[in-house]
Amino acid sequence: MTTRRNFIKSGSVGLIAGSALFSVSPRSWARVIGANDIINVAVIGIRGRGGSHISSYAKMKNVRIKYVVDIDGNLFKRRQDQVEEIAGYRPKAEWDMRRVFDDKEVDVVSIATPNHWHALATVWAAQAGKHVYVEKPAFHEIWEGQQMVKASDRYNVLIQVGFQNRSFNTTTGAIRFIRDGKLGDIYMARGLCFKPRGDIGVYPDGPMKPGEQFKLNAESSHYEPPYTKEYLKKVHYDMWLGPAPEKPFNRNRFHYNWHWFWDYGNGDTGNQGPHQFDIARWALGEEEMPVRVSSMGGLYKFKSMQETPNVQTSIFHYADGKILEFGTRGLYTNPEGLLVPDLNLTADGKISEKNKAEPVKIGTIIIGTEGWMQIDSGGNWQTFFGRKNEPGPTSGEKDTSYNPMDLSGGSGQGHFGNFIQAVRAGDRTKLHCDITTGYKSTVLPLLANISYRLGREIHIDPTTETFINDDEANKMLTRNYRKGYEVPEI
Repeated sequence: MTTRRNFIKSGSVGLIAGSALFSVSPRSWARVIGANDIINVAVIGIRGRGGSHISSYAKMKNVRIKYVVDIDGNLFKRRQDQVEEIAGYRPKAEWDMRRVFDDKEVDVVSIATPNHWHALATVWAAQAGKHVYVEKPAFHEIWEGQQMVKASDRYNVLIQVGFQNRSFNTTTGAIRFIRDGKLGDIYMARGLCFKPRGDIGVYPDGPMKPGEQFKLNAESSHYEPPYTKEYLKKVHYDMWLGPAPEKPFNRNRFHYNWHWFWDYGNGDTGNQGPHQFDIARWALGEEEMPVRVSSMGGLYKFKSMQETPNVQTSIFHYADGKILEFGTRGLYTNPEGLLVPDLNLTADGKISEKNKAEPVKIGTIIIGTEGWMQIDSGGNWQTFFGRKNEPGPTSGEKDTSYNPMDLSGGSGQGHFGNFIQAVRAGDRTKLHCDITTGYKSTVLPLLANISYRLGREIHIDPTTETFINDDEANKMLTRNYRKGYEVPEI
């Protein structure tokens, strides 16, 4: 008997072999795409990260953005103008993704919605025979991720998760350096998200009054329009809520700030954090869930509506003894970054230039028995060896064995280019981050948040991927869905 766990572990099986296990309606089969055929794309969620999706696809040869999709109609002109400026044509605008899924000419959907929509949009697209690129975290609840893995195989579609480091030549070079044993035996990885966030404040439910201003965070680069009654006439708020509980409109639970509410987001542990979790797990070589997880923290300084912590520390213990740590600091950060132990100091107690490295505030630390490596958010890496932390090889050196050629499939568009290359080939093994890989990394921040919200350590059975003798925790593997927006069990 094939268990779900074994199914996930064997997820790299070819598309034809995998799809033969199921009886699927013709609507569920993706179109076979020729080498020179136009690939039609719909970008769903166009306000923030969706702009990068649009820019990348618009620059690709034989790729056409047919739709820009969002529940906020106020955004359409800006994104249509963006496509026209880059590619010379204007895509259609649509607020209801279901109409896009019904269009047989659409081959690919690229999802940059809030987190609570990732799984349902992906499964709906897969059922319609569309290949999917979905942003991190790939899903909002662990059970949803399991359905996404199954949907990829059952409906014979490719699903790429937006862990972009998988397509950075620097990061892949770092992993090869580690796999070659240059750091010795790897026993610990530490992810860092030292990313100051401001106070989101407290706002009443309902539209804003004309002329009313937001309290903008000094650190925020996100555009905040006035959500007046006139603005909200073009917002399909019920669709925005989707699977989440019904609540009245509040600007603090809407664009961007949804990250800080459990119904829609996962805090910075599940926002910036997934990138570092993915690299840490990749470096450790862990393919199964940890056996113990503990997470602690809180919302410090601010008295706001925010539900998620702005300071959080999480520790993951694996069955083979390896440890993964993750730290989020949403307030002040150490101006020197993470200081290295046993550094040579000058006479006045400062770090000597010989041992000083650029501090990593958003990145990953990989620790082995012979040395350690730091990888920043752009994939640049440095190594250090011995008790005196002597500098070693870096990503900036010209050693081509650790700085490989373009990984984007020749498009120059990184992770998106790799996705389109794999879609055109009809081969999921070409994906740099198939949903089977994305699932394994996405569960980590979700496990941390379950521990944090319960206020205690949780114990996991990696075989069943459930919590041991813990009904309270097991209930948090999924959620209650609003009628009409249920994530289907595959």
